[in-house]
Amino acid sequence: MKTSENEKRAGSPAAKPTAEAAPGSTERPLRVAVIGSGPAGVYAADILTKSEEVRNGLQVSIDLFDRYPAPYGLIRYGVAPDHPRIKGIVNALHKVLDRGDIRFFGNVNVGTDITLAELKTYYDAVIFATGAVNDADLNIPGIELEGSFGGADFVSWYDGHPDVPREWPLEAKEIAVIGNGNVALDVARMLSKHADDLLVTEIPDNVYRGLKSSPVTDVHIFGRRGPAQVKFTPLELRELSHSKDVDIVLYPEDFVFDAASDEAIRTNNQVRTMVNTLTNWLVEQDDDVTPARTPASRRLHLHFLHSPVEITGTDGKVSGIKFELTELDGTGRARGTGEMVHYPVQAVYRSVGYFGSAPGDVEFDHQRGVVLNDGGRVLAADGTPVPGIYATGWIKRGPVGLIGHTKGDALETVTYLLQDLAQLPAAANPDPDAVVGLLASRGIHYTGWEGWLELDSHERVLGAAASAHGGVQRERVKVVSRTDMLTAARGANARV
Repeated sequence: MKTSENEKRAGSPAAKPTAEAAPGSTERPLRVAVIGSGPAGVYAADILTKSEEVRNGLQVSIDLFDRYPAPYGLIRYGVAPDHPRIKGIVNALHKVLDRGDIRFFGNVNVGTDITLAELKTYYDAVIFATGAVNDADLNIPGIELEGSFGGADFVSWYDGHPDVPREWPLEAKEIAVIGNGNVALDVARMLSKHADDLLVTEIPDNVYRGLKSSPVTDVHIFGRRGPAQVKFTPLELRELSHSKDVDIVLYPEDFVFDAASDEAIRTNNQVRTMVNTLTNWLVEQDDDVTPARTPASRRLHLHFLHSPVEITGTDGKVSGIKFELTELDGTGRARGTGEMVHYPVQAVYRSVGYFGSAPGDVEFDHQRGVVLNDGGRVLAADGTPVPGIYATGWIKRGPVGLIGHTKGDALETVTYLLQDLAQLPAAANPDPDAVVGLLASRGIHYTGWEGWLELDSHERVLGAAASAHGGVQRERVKVVSRTDMLTAARGANARV
């Protein structure tokens, strides 16, 4: 039988660990499973391998599981393909996993393909890093109408998520995007940007065709508070101005600043940069009214001080959206003015945050969308730590902070895990080959790291072919279908 890459990384059969040896020794490395191969999971694994305890002789053996055949989680399936920093983040994660000291098991769904109880048989510690992939609710009348969408669902579609439909209804000329965070900007930018300008990215072919046929002319972004309270970052904001043949439209009446706004502008460089950028755009917009100027074919409108009240419809379909105008109360918070405004739109995208899903077999806080935990130690219903079970990333703290914040979060979790070494329940079967055998016995079509490299190479080949045919240089074309992903990975060690 062919030896898989993961079996090679596990070590030779002659050096198989035994349950009797102390976890962390050369004879019996500490076995750790990380569930999720996005930044949170990869950072946790990397930090553990570089910890002081490991430098001082602690031996660790780490396996990274992901429900998708490809690694990188949020970076592959939650960030717009034209995101300016995506390539650097992917390269950093790739370097960690390409070292060879962390095994990757892609296309393995923890909970169905293998249970938490079974993982505890093979591992001394399990770290959940499953993130948050669902849309947070927006409870207003009309949210259920046809043409009302979750921003996270749209992101999954344009990022080629294998578990979402290939087609997306892009029929609206006027669109509202509710939210003032980075994801809202991504959604609005992808809706308003011309499809041909996305060909230089890894955008899947079906997404290109869908966006190419979109009749959109106007995309409106709405936020409840003012320009000084937006939640996006300067880099993402400036990215809006890079879209060709898309005019940015701002409204002077939205540029209202209270005492808290003035203080934030004075003391916070990021706030000051974003307010300056928005204000400069407003001034340039007022100055650029010469008759010789040709208007763009699409417009992206930025609205502030708007609180959504109701999505209106006709014959069950979105036909507009109603807002209550707000004002700042002196502390940076918004309060309603009682004045209502209505905008005709044919689609609404809510992008008011992500929400985590219960990974199963652990206590879950359904109000916050996180695993019940204390600093990364997963807790039982009575508030006591569950030995050997940990969490990191958004499933630990909620969908707040940027990707860089995830490193500090992972460090906290790993620090607690290392503090708990003496109390960890030792795995009954710590042999690294055992989990490989279990997956094989169940016919689980998993991909190892070499399988991902095959898939990665295949996507680059598709990019080269598209470049030769279309004249636009494409680094890769993302494969969408799970079956096609596994087929491309089969040349290495995919169990198909």
